[in-house]
Amino acid sequence: MAAIVLSGGENQRMGTDKAFLKIDGIPIIEHVLRALTSTFDEIIIVTNSPGLYAAYDATVVTDAYNKRGPLTGIYSGLLKTTDEYNFVVACDMPFVNARLISYMMGLTDGFDIVIPRIGSLLEPLHAVYNKGLLPVIESRIRRDNQQIRGIFGETQVRVRYVTAAEIDLYDQGRRSFMNLNTPVEYKEATCSDLECRN
Repeated sequence: MAAIVLSGGENQRMGTDKAFLKIDGIPIIEHVLRALTSTFDEIIIVTNSPGLYAAYDATVVTDAYNKRGPLTGIYSGLLKTTDEYNFVVACDMPFVNARLISYMMGLTDGFDIVIPRIGSLLEPLHAVYNKGLLPVIESRIRRDNQQIRGIFGETQVRVRYVTAAEIDLYDQGRRSFMNLNTPVEYKEATCSDLECRN
């Protein structure tokens, strides 16, 4: 099984490349890669700035379609991998949990997607996808539809939802799903409780 890291966003709300912002002196992308390296033999980074990732021990690919969006990133990663199941994660999620990921990878039998669900909230950029979904995803991209949630409603797509109770066995604080899109979110991730109150 391979891991696919999506690093193709435009970073408009953050104002700078999120992947290289630092937490504890280490770029966020390196936090993500360290967690994944303990679980996966192959890591694929999908980005439209491949030169920025040349120093990392990962396969770097660019978008297969000139249509930016999360589905294009997922499609491009699945197109490159030779593995049936692949864990997809965003580059701005520095607290991914290797134990939770391993648990999710063990739930794939009989399903096309394994995805965390807390209440009505889904985590499509912290989920497992079957390579067999390529035709379904490509169809949506060709229709200029980048909504990941749409593929869950396809009749032929079998989804295993990971419950809040299951998540809490491995990540009680649910920090795995913290993604940093804005300067405020970045500050919250990097400051102590005392600093955040000031």
